[in-house]
Amino acid sequence: MGVTAEIRGRFGRKKAVSPAPAPVGDAEPHLLRLSEVIGALSYALDLTEGQPPGHCLRACWIGMHVGQILGLDADQLSDLYYALLLKDAGCSSNAARLWQLYGGDERALKRDFKTVDMQSLLQVGQFVLQHAGPGEALRQRIQRLLNLYRNGGELATELIQTRCERGANIVKRLGFGPAVAAGVYSLDEHWNGRGRPEGLAGEAIPINARIALLSQIADVFHSVGGAAAAREEVQRRMGTWFDPGAVIAFLTVSNDAGFFEALRPEGLEARVAALEPAARVILVDEARLDVIAEAFAEVVDAKSSFTYGHSQRVAAYAGTIARRLQMSEERCRWLRRAALLHDIGKLGVSNAILDKPGRLDAAEWEAVKKHAQFSEDILARVSLFTTMAPVAGAHHERLDGGGYPRQLSGSAITLETRIITAADIFDALTAARPYRGAIPIGQALAMMERDRDSALDGRCLDALKACAPWLALPSEHKP
Repeated sequence: MGVTAEIRGRFGRKKAVSPAPAPVGDAEPHLLRLSEVIGALSYALDLTEGQPPGHCLRACWIGMHVGQILGLDADQLSDLYYALLLKDAGCSSNAARLWQLYGGDERALKRDFKTVDMQSLLQVGQFVLQHAGPGEALRQRIQRLLNLYRNGGELATELIQTRCERGANIVKRLGFGPAVAAGVYSLDEHWNGRGRPEGLAGEAIPINARIALLSQIADVFHSVGGAAAAREEVQRRMGTWFDPGAVIAFLTVSNDAGFFEALRPEGLEARVAALEPAARVILVDEARLDVIAEAFAEVVDAKSSFTYGHSQRVAAYAGTIARRLQMSEERCRWLRRAALLHDIGKLGVSNAILDKPGRLDAAEWEAVKKHAQFSEDILARVSLFTTMAPVAGAHHERLDGGGYPRQLSGSAITLETRIITAADIFDALTAARPYRGAIPIGQALAMMERDRDSALDGRCLDALKACAPWLALPSEHKP
């Protein structure tokens, strides 16, 4: 059995393999604003939170106007700007745990929970009853409900703590200061001290977190029920969840003609970009671009324990293959970013599917296949990544045309994509998965050999084999 059947169950007729087209590069990074990169990649965070595309951008639009009304200076507004865009940076880290606790699609769970007032026992109880163990047998549902009833407070703190800590660490890794990190870490604190993870109250809560929480809820309710619903919900939570001063600022600015109209998708990125304080615009250099790719790869890999370190390993294996094929160091650096971000679209796939211990059904398999297109669509939002996006998004294409999402074949698949594909398959085989343990390197390479020149480029496979003695052992894949 070849690797194709073992991992993906893909089939297709074999075709002659043509040489891949020569690689091409993207624009110079010094021409790009950091806000464009972070704003574009925030669409990936929207996916894993189950929010309509552009949620983080819309929250940024709302929050920046609140900050302006409150009189924040340029430095403070700059910190607020990035805290709003990155408020969900830790969101993937509790996805697997939510699925374990509730069952079902954790993205829908997260989406619906954002409309719940956690300080209302009635609302929380109704939410748990509606979302615990969907489709499960009555006995199993009752066991879930009892666990959530007995340990609900402790579990909620655990989930929020995980999200907050991971989000703040990602923000720091991206090079932002303590004010941005604090805004992300304290996102779930409430004005009356009944929030999490530390139970901060009043002005002890960082201003960026106070504004971000309000902006998040305002956008959620606006998306569901329009301007009136957003204003009503924000006002209802005044003094409990929200800083009264921030609420007054929101109610003031949201009365302006066109405020909510500006949240429409058309031109949203440009409108949000215009809110960045001109004196604090940050331009991206090569080093920072590397850090961004690494940080968002961590967000992706945090979604499931079975993908822990996957993107980093694929990037390392891809670099090994590329250097063996005598690719220039400049191109290897470009390829590494594509490899790090190749699975960013998996943030849009439920852990109920990613972590399923058994065989996927047809609908689940179709959902998995969408991640490749998600990856391309997200990366294509960054002007610098216009060439990288299709290269990364095609990592499940096959030389014989039997892959996805576009059924590309032969010369339509670039050498860079072929390299990422070989690296991705090698890591998928030699790392543990929900349905099996890690496969030894020799056996994995033998399985890949059966797909030579049908799914895999023989040159890439030979380069991988030549370096196999120095590659990570399966036991090293565990967190």
